[in-house]
Amino acid sequence: MGVGRPGTTEGLILAITLVIAMVQAGCGRSSSDQVQGYVEGEYVYVASPYAGALASLSVRRGEQVNAGDPLFSLEQESEKAARDEAAKKLSQAMANLGDAKKGKRPSEIESLRAQLKQAQAAFRLSVQEAKRQEGLKSLPGAAVELEVDRAYAAREQNQERVAQLKADLNTALLGARVDQVAAAEAEVHAREAALAGAEWALAQKRQAAPKTGLVFDTLYREGEWVAAGRPVVVLLPPDHIKVRTFVSETKIGTIKLGDLVKITVDGVQGTVQGKVGFISPRAEYTPPVIYSQENREKLVFMVEALFDRDTARNLHPGQPVDVRFNGAP
Repeated sequence: MGVGRPGTTEGLILAITLVIAMVQAGCGRSSSDQVQGYVEGEYVYVASPYAGALASLSVRRGEQVNAGDPLFSLEQESEKAARDEAAKKLSQAMANLGDAKKGKRPSEIESLRAQLKQAQAAFRLSVQEAKRQEGLKSLPGAAVELEVDRAYAAREQNQERVAQLKADLNTALLGARVDQVAAAEAEVHAREAALAGAEWALAQKRQAAPKTGLVFDTLYREGEWVAAGRPVVVLLPPDHIKVRTFVSETKIGTIKLGDLVKITVDGVQGTVQGKVGFISPRAEYTPPVIYSQENREKLVFMVEALFDRDTARNLHPGQPVDVRFNGAP
C-alpha cells in the first residue's frame, strides 16, 4: 500500500488557473490578505503484494471506513496449501527433536538390559569354570593346559561382553549427541520461520483499512484478476485533505508555520479555520518569465494549510476556496 500524489498535469492546470485568478483579483484590490486556493487530497492506494482473483470486495465508493475494517480479499488456495505444508513440516521437525532428546525407545533399552544380565551370568559361570580348572591343574592327569587356557579365555571374553553392554546401555539412556540435538533444534527454528512466512503470505491476501477515511474509489470487481501490487481500493483519510494556495513573493515573509488560516468555501456560510502546515522553499513563476528586477512580483510560493479531522471531512479535493492568513477577518 502507498500514498499517492496528485498528478502533475492536473496540479499544473489547477496552479495556473489559480495564479491567473489571483493576478486578476489582485488588479481590483490594492491590499488584501485574501488569496485563492483549492482543496487537495493525498490518497492511500491499498494493494496486496500477491496476485490473485478478487474473491470479495467489502466496501463501496463513498463509504466511510475505520482503521482495521476489511476492504477486500483475494483467492487464497495456494497460500493455504503452503501454510498447511509448513505446519506439518514443523510438527515433523519437533517430533524429531523430541526423539533425539529421549534416546532409544523403552523396548530397546529393556533389550539391552536383558543382554547385560545374560552376559553377567555367563561371566560368573566362566569365573567359576576358570577356578575349577585351576584346581584340577594341580592334580596329575586331571586337566590339561589347553582346558585351563580355554577357561581363562572364556572368562575374559565374557568380562569384555559385560563391559560392552554396560556402555551401550549408558549411551542409550543419554539420548542423541549434543551436535545432533543442536541440528534438530535448528531444523525446528527453520520450520517455525517458514510457517511464519507462509502465514504472513496468507494474511496479505486479505487487506484491511490502514487508516480511517472515505472510500474514494474501487478499481476492480469481484472475479477479476488483480496483479501483484495493483491497488484495489483507494482511500482518502481526512488528515490527508488540505488546502493549497500560492502566495506572492512580497507576502511570503509574513507567513510562518502554525499561523492561523481561515478559508471561505462557496455555498458554505462562515469560515473554516486551519493552520499553515507547509511553506515551499522553492519559488515558482506565474506565468513563466525571464527573471528580472521588474518582474519579481510574479514569483509565488506554495503554501499548504491543514485542518482537524471533522473540518477536513467537509472539504472535497478540487474545491476552490478563498484563503486568509494571520487571522484576517
